Amino acid sequence: MIPVVLVGHSWAGVVITEAGNDPKVKSLVYIAAYAPDVNESALGLTKDAHEVRKLPAVPGLDNPIITDGYIRLREETVVKHFAQDLPESEAKVVAAVQGRFHSSTLTATVTKPAWKTKPSFYVVADNDHIISPLMEQEMAKKSGQKLIMLSPAM
Repeated sequence: MIPVVLVGHSWAGVVITEAGNDPKVKSLVYIAAYAPDVNESALGLTKDAHEVRKLPAVPGLDNPIITDGYIRLREETVVKHFAQDLPESEAKVVAAVQGRFHSSTLTATVTKPAWKTKPSFYVVADNDHIISPLMEQEMAKKSGQKLIMLSPAM
């Protein structure tokens, strides 16, 4: 059996948290991603952080385009907040080719977090505009993952 390392960025952290339970998966890497626990979702973690615990908000999730239950980010949001480190022309390409995702994916809860039984690593992007870097640090610490800080100077 070939060992597999799952890597997830942003919402894909939820995916690898559950998919990582497959016996082929040997470890998980979260890159500025959600790392939910049992019965947690991306939206639930975000609401708890910003609405309940009053962590400073990040600007990247403001005003998405929602059509027929599917969500995508506006071009200006991608350029300023999702791909802000890219040249504008490249960030516009990211905006143009981004996939839509169903709003239900944000409320989908995890049943068995693989990070509880598999080696896991978490890269915090301290200039993230989509997930609060404070949230990223908290998720990494809560799950006992090896924490790596990534700053814009790197």
